[in-house]
Amino acid sequence: MRKATIAAALIAAMMATGAEAKWLRADTDNFIIYSEGSERSLHSFAEDLQRFDATLRLRLRVAGGKEPNRLTIYLVPRAADAGRLATGKSGSSIAGFYSADLDGSYAVSNREIVKFKGTSASQQTLFHEYTHHFMKRYFGAAFPAWFIEGFAEFYSTADFTSKGHYQVGRPAYFRAHGLVNMPRIPVEDLLLKQPREMRSSGQMDVYYGRAWLLTHMLYYDPDRAGQLTAYIEAINRGEEGEKAAVAAFGDLAVLDRDLQRYLGRSLTYMTSAAPIPVPGTITVTPLPHAEDALVQWQLERRSARDSERLAEVRDGLKALTAEYGNSANVWYELARAEWDLGDEKREAAAARAAVVKALAIEPKHVRANILLGEMLIHDLGKKDDPSTEDWAAARKPIILANRTDPDDPVPLYAYHESFLQQGIMPPKIAVTGLERAFALGPESASARIAYAFALARNGDFERAARLAKVVAFDPHDGGQGEQILAQIETMRKRSDDAEKGTADLSATTGAKVQ
Repeated sequence: MRKATIAAALIAAMMATGAEAKWLRADTDNFIIYSEGSERSLHSFAEDLQRFDATLRLRLRVAGGKEPNRLTIYLVPRAADAGRLATGKSGSSIAGFYSADLDGSYAVSNREIVKFKGTSASQQTLFHEYTHHFMKRYFGAAFPAWFIEGFAEFYSTADFTSKGHYQVGRPAYFRAHGLVNMPRIPVEDLLLKQPREMRSSGQMDVYYGRAWLLTHMLYYDPDRAGQLTAYIEAINRGEEGEKAAVAAFGDLAVLDRDLQRYLGRSLTYMTSAAPIPVPGTITVTPLPHAEDALVQWQLERRSARDSERLAEVRDGLKALTAEYGNSANVWYELARAEWDLGDEKREAAAARAAVVKALAIEPKHVRANILLGEMLIHDLGKKDDPSTEDWAAARKPIILANRTDPDDPVPLYAYHESFLQQGIMPPKIAVTGLERAFALGPESASARIAYAFALARNGDFERAARLAKVVAFDPHDGGQGEQILAQIETMRKRSDDAEKGTADLSATTGAKVQ
């Protein structure tokens, strides 16, 4: 990627939105939303998004209330901007994306009004991504890849009447080309293969369309009532995917024919009997100058997936400190970008100086304190035989971060991990903290995996495997979940072998082993 790519993209975004465009922030019970659109349009968008959340909660029986760990959403001007953030390249077909980071889950969508038949493409993209977040956060079961995508597609087309009634199950018109004109994917492949196994973007489009259609049929076809529940329950009991599918759906060739016939039917959708109220209050405020200048760079930093992009972000943030040197957040973002370059490319002294400046301005800055603790722990790894006191001192900033914001999962996670980095078993208080971190952000694979291993180390292999299975089934996982499951099974076998050895020793010697 060329050196000036990010800077050029930022200039292009300014030209698209107007040089005077300012970032606004909307706060609702469940979301923090950043946008450069008008205050009125952002308020309306926030209302629809909060109403969509209320719809999911009502239909899926999830309790409401204000979330302590809200999802952050960035609305960029164009779909192309979201695609560049996701891939680091221009010309991507991606119009939005979701990232379940421990650092804070966030979604990116766009403000372009491109209409299919039905709702706008940008709304469907965001509703799809938020449905992923909702499933990860509130449902503890493992779901197969096709249903994860089909479920998100099913709810992505939701709309609201002028009086606020929801409409759920509307057709996914944007999948029509793939469903009607492209070679279809057999149901057996849909059920048993991951999306990443599709050989082209065209096949991927067919996969998503077929996943949506099968989800719709299993929800609305009375002849298939109860089959989806039976199938998912079987998978979570540990049954192999094909066996679970045949037991629930019957002959898969018949299911394939039924699905093709369903495509030719007039599809039904459900409208709520009463309007869906928007819970809580919505506030829209302009950002202070420093925060306004920082938002795009923060988004660039969070989206960067390679050192070249991250170095360019670092340089942009460094320039920003010349104008906003009194902003703790600007210094923190600079420190984070520098540190995330890794051992080989970071300037550790510069990262440390930046985080110290952030804390000089705001001593209780939560993320700056976590980063300082991370740096101190990293330094201990290079020290010969650090003392218990050294480790306690390194944890102090992390403990302060937790006391400052008890509902932030990152300090709790970092505190637990520090004991593993020390090479000792985490104490009970650290494991309890990790459990809390997982409860606050169960969508984070990092928190889920760490908690799964903590359970396994304490002998609770069944719960550990259930947690890992959720990651293993995730189509966005990249295969790490299967490796985690294998490691947990290895730990279980070692534990069983150790217990058997202890029992054999007791039987041989007649001794009572305590």
